[in-house]
Amino acid sequence: MPQDGVRRNEQIRAREVRVIGADSEQLGILGRNDAIALAREHGLDLVEVAAAADPPVCRIMDYGKFKYETQKKKQEAKKRQTIVQIKEIKVRPKTDDHDFETKVRHIRRFLEDGDRVKVTVFFRGREIVHKDRGLAILERIISDVKEVGKVEQEPKAEGRTLQMLLTPLPKKA
Repeated sequence: MPQDGVRRNEQIRAREVRVIGADSEQLGILGRNDAIALAREHGLDLVEVAAAADPPVCRIMDYGKFKYETQKKKQEAKKRQTIVQIKEIKVRPKTDDHDFETKVRHIRRFLEDGDRVKVTVFFRGREIVHKDRGLAILERIISDVKEVGKVEQEPKAEGRTLQMLLTPLPKKA
């Protein structure tokens, strides 16, 4: 198998192949060597486009141009995809109001940028006894950011932490 995963000319293993011409017309089922000779007459390559078919489908085309176009399509697809990051905000049950508002502003900004936010409440020492305070903080955060995000993963306790995951609301066109 060639490194790019596309067989062409002598790399094609099947004895008979269904051939599609350079102008996208069906040329029928030909022997592999006849198809390669036909492609060479036109100064082009025989490229296997559907290896799983019976017999395999091959097209007469300029392989360099085909490779260039597939590379361009991959680049275009990569350009259009968005990378979603998970940002983490840490709070404690004793976080003051001003600090809390600052953290909520950060969460809103992250959600507006399209990132997911993991909110973690850390408990120290005997604070772990008051998990209800941690839940109250998370509920307050949910109500403060409901216009820009929603809960993807409900608050759950893991050891000395309480965590939840927020995800941005879909943008309106």
